[in-house]
Amino acid sequence: MKAKHQRLILALVALGGVAGAGVLAASALSDEAAYFRTPVEIEDGKAEVGEAMRLGGMVAKGSIVRQADGLTIRFVATDGKASVPVEYKGIVPDLFGEESGMVADGRMRADGTFVADRILAKHDERYMPPQMGDMPKNMKAAAGV
Repeated sequence: MKAKHQRLILALVALGGVAGAGVLAASALSDEAAYFRTPVEIEDGKAEVGEAMRLGGMVAKGSIVRQADGLTIRFVATDGKASVPVEYKGIVPDLFGEESGMVADGRMRADGTFVADRILAKHDERYMPPQMGDMPKNMKAAAGV
């Protein structure tokens, strides 16, 4: 076989390998893809039952109810215009609390409850870790906080 044909075959094999890797990567990412939804979008019917998504909003005041098993919590996520009941089984982040921001990964159940697999607590730019609470302001500024 001529060198020209060998190079052509090698280029085609390499191209096939890259295309195969691209298909595998795309299929792996499609399993992890989730739309970001707000409570008002869910209320408007933009979320389907069983669809993987992220729900973002604030935890409504007085809505957190801890179940007897010690792991399951129920609360209401709101964006000020609509509210969605959320159920989560697991350990919540330290910053999770009433009137704080949150993002939850999960799926809608047929009864209208969002079942979360993971909860992330959001904080604003003024957040200060509890360990730095007693630190004087001038030391916080020097630390770049």
